[in-house]
Amino acid sequence: MRGLRDRALLELLYSSGARISEAVGLDVDDVNSAERTVLLNGKGGRQRLVPIGRPALEALDAYLVRARPVLAARGKGDAAVFLNSHGGRLSRQSAWNALKSAADRAGISSAVSPHVLRHSFATHLLEGGADVRVVQELLGHASVTTTQVYTLVTVNTLREVYATAHPRALRRDP
Repeated sequence: MRGLRDRALLELLYSSGARISEAVGLDVDDVNSAERTVLLNGKGGRQRLVPIGRPALEALDAYLVRARPVLAARGKGDAAVFLNSHGGRLSRQSAWNALKSAADRAGISSAVSPHVLRHSFATHLLEGGADVRVVQELLGHASVTTTQVYTLVTVNTLREVYATAHPRALRRDP
């Protein structure tokens, strides 16, 4: 059960770019499997509708069908998507620990946090050609300036690709 829950949580974090507080704050009614979207409650009471990818949707559906009902039966009818072993809403700290455990099992020794998944989400969208304003909306940033931090990584990647692939690029290698 915990494995299904944790996989669904991690897939959702990466697929949606959700903050950890937004993910653990999700209620069952906030997930629309038919539309492949989740309704996230962000900072300042702002809500946003975010699409989620097929792997996240499949992991969420597996958890919601096979594990969540068992966990929910232990509690008092909490509407939360992600439940702890007592049937209550999963805490931010428990969600963080689930990510750390998954990273340990995968042999990842570098610092891992829910924000790293959010950062990866944004960076991968930008590297794939997404407009910075679209990424801003998906992340729930009030200002595009906040989102532009993620473009620095993309610019560095572009420079690397340019330097290695373009025939007239200045190369450091002789």
